[in-house]
Amino acid sequence: MTQATTKLPAIALALALGAAFTALPAAAQMADKDKCFGVALKGKNDCAAGPGTTCAGTSKVDYQANAWSLVPKGTCEKTASKTSPTGFGQLAAFKEKKA
Repeated sequence: MTQATTKLPAIALALALGAAFTALPAAAQMADKDKCFGVALKGKNDCAAGPGTTCAGTSKVDYQANAWSLVPKGTCEKTASKTSPTGFGQLAAFKEKKA
């Protein structure tokens, strides 16, 4: 086995471990957040903006019922939403109320 052949598995392992540890802070940040549907302003959602959109920043209207933003855990259902049947954000996508 050549020295170059021996280094390839070590390099691959180092890259894999680096990628795994990079994801840890994001997971830790998610632990104290909720996905809150119906509270994002147009183009300001974090993800899941429904049909015709791709992801973050693609919501088409303010308070879109199938677009969510990350909010501090426990605050979603206290955050105002003009389209929600309850008038507040929801922990799941919902059918928008008629204005």
